[in-house]
Amino acid sequence: MTNTPDRAPRKRRLAPLAAALLGAALLPGAALAAADVTAAEAIIAEHSMIPTFAPPGTPFDAKTCMAGKKILTIPTSSAIPFNAGIVASMEEVAKEIGFELRVWQNQGQPTQWVQGIEYAIQNGYDAVDLVAGIVPDGLAPQLTAARKAGLKVFATHHLDVTNDRSALTDVELPVSFTRVGEIVAAWVIKQTGGNANVLVIGSDDVMPSQPYWKSFEATLKKLDPDSKATYVNVSVADWATKIQTSAQGALLQDPSINFIVPLYDSMAQFVLPALAITGRKADVPIASFNGTPFVIDMVRNGDVQMNVGESLGWIARSSLDAYMRSLCGQAEVPTELYVPFFIFDKTNAETAGKPADFDKGYGDAHVAGYRKLWGLE
Repeated sequence: MTNTPDRAPRKRRLAPLAAALLGAALLPGAALAAADVTAAEAIIAEHSMIPTFAPPGTPFDAKTCMAGKKILTIPTSSAIPFNAGIVASMEEVAKEIGFELRVWQNQGQPTQWVQGIEYAIQNGYDAVDLVAGIVPDGLAPQLTAARKAGLKVFATHHLDVTNDRSALTDVELPVSFTRVGEIVAAWVIKQTGGNANVLVIGSDDVMPSQPYWKSFEATLKKLDPDSKATYVNVSVADWATKIQTSAQGALLQDPSINFIVPLYDSMAQFVLPALAITGRKADVPIASFNGTPFVIDMVRNGDVQMNVGESLGWIARSSLDAYMRSLCGQAEVPTELYVPFFIFDKTNAETAGKPADFDKGYGDAHVAGYRKLWGLE
């Protein structure tokens, strides 16, 4: 019986402790960490203004120094509107300056890229250019042969700024997908007020995907430690067959998901059926990146909440500016693609046109800016 007297005092000692812990849990300071919505709003505001042009180098006489020079440009696939839009704009700018730029039409087959490089070598081109996704190291024998033949090798819009550069190129122009990750994360925090639970769908066979995703995740946690994101990898070849089922399964397994971020906006078309089937279309928004016209149309129609766009005309001019500086022996050659990111949402999607266009809604400061930089006016 000697233990019995001790039990009651022990219970009495524990009761105040439990009450104190419960009280602490109810204090404002013990609540979930507040989201830094102000910081998120600042990031959003920076990319919600029509871009202005800042010269990426000193002026030079492009028309004189490019006279007689030839560039063969190879898009990842002529069937991809994003790729086709960039090279079509490059063709227009080349005509304006007065040099030959030929686009090597292809359907995304590596053997076709090889044929393009061989054609450039055999036909006296000064440079070969890989556009929007072709990784130079995958064509090492051909690019080595091109450089031995005196051609320069260029590549653009294929890497994040944190990815390693290739030893096979003379100019590489990566894009800051990491910045895009920050912008999209800020948008999610602003829209949810924090405590976001995000499904992110990416493609690890696209090189910038991991830096992009990691930047999104890190920014989300920085702006709100209580928010979380889950990453699902779907290869590009499987978008049409696996994005819907992956999104649908995730939504059914975790009903608390309140945002979906397909890293590349063309994925959104396969996410929408999953939202419809699960009855979540009204309460799970989509935010993404690229500014593909049909997706901006989806923003205007309310199917997608936000899309970070990039002007293809600006991409084309930024790419050619660096290429011409390299071919003309200029001391300053950019090492990163200069293209501002601009947010499209329901308030401004109409500025991209009806239907939307790859190069509308961004203003035209880059057109006059580059003309002046190149001595065309």
